[in-house]
Amino acid sequence: MNILVTGGAGFIGSFLVDKLIAQGHQVTIYDNLEPQVHQGKKPNYLNKAANFLKADICDRKKLDKALAKIDIVFHLAAMVGVGQSMYQIEKYTKTNTLGTAVLLDLIVNNHRQHIKKLIVAASMSEYGEGLYDCKNCGEIKPELRAEKQLNKKIWELSCPNCQSKLTPKPTHEKAALSNSSIYALNKKDQEEMSILIGKTYKIPTVALRYFNVYGPRQSLSNPYTGVAAIFISRIKANQSPIIFEDGKQSRDFVSVHDIVAANLAVMTNKKADYQIFNLGSGNKISIAELGTELINLINPKLKLSITKQFRKGDIRHCFSDISKIKKVIGWFPKVKLKDGLRELIEWSSKEKSKDYFDLAKKIQEQKGVI
Repeated sequence: MNILVTGGAGFIGSFLVDKLIAQGHQVTIYDNLEPQVHQGKKPNYLNKAANFLKADICDRKKLDKALAKIDIVFHLAAMVGVGQSMYQIEKYTKTNTLGTAVLLDLIVNNHRQHIKKLIVAASMSEYGEGLYDCKNCGEIKPELRAEKQLNKKIWELSCPNCQSKLTPKPTHEKAALSNSSIYALNKKDQEEMSILIGKTYKIPTVALRYFNVYGPRQSLSNPYTGVAAIFISRIKANQSPIIFEDGKQSRDFVSVHDIVAANLAVMTNKKADYQIFNLGSGNKISIAELGTELINLINPKLKLSITKQFRKGDIRHCFSDISKIKKVIGWFPKVKLKDGLRELIEWSSKEKSKDYFDLAKKIQEQKGVI
């Protein structure tokens, strides 16, 4: 088939492109080579068998041309970074929401006769806080912690009904969405717009809510990328990983290889059409545990720097319930976290990088995000 991958030069998109080409498909990469990620240069890992188009997702003329004769669209193009999205509001919304609107507009008006499926990268950030259990009230989906609470260094959540301590539980797709950043709101827009248009025009559409994706090719010089890559960049620079709150906040880390396998699975499975799926490991790990694991694997002389600062809009716990995608199409993650981290570390040891975290932190403090 003829396949278009927007954002195909990114670390997830590039691995997806490799697998699609290995399966015999004709693939076009559509990417603007965002300077913050790629420094404006085409990465050397890009598959030479792919057709590469450097263009902005909002460039209607170039995107229209790229969509000609395409069978499948993987829409991964996006500005990524929760904290940064809170002060680069126009840039994030233009790329993520307007860019998706341009794509959908072109598909509906010019290309819907030949587009067989659209697969869009959504995000766990749409949930805000994850789900919790209360011993008295059952399943609870709490609001974000109040700034007054965080100023008192009270990090964990209590039941809004009976004030009992809440216990984190896996978050399923039916959980209410509660966006806590412009990035999260943008991803919700991408997901809902795509599913709406897909259903309206009978274009099979799938939204995949990625949890915390990590792996080789993730930018080590982008201080707004995934936390694993940020920590590795710090450790490589002989700097301690900086952790907000008390470090006990937890997330769900999933390998890029498992993400790619899920994308390929939903592409060919009709049972996935018009569905929304979580893509995670189904397990949680605290940020302090992740940082300690990376320090032990790279430079045991370093120690974590737990600041007790907080970022406005940060959530405490969120990890995935992946029972739906297991049941519907039989996908499940295969890469264990320790194995995936070793792969990421081995790759990063050969890569040049600059640690811009301190600069990014300073900017966020000036903007009032931290």
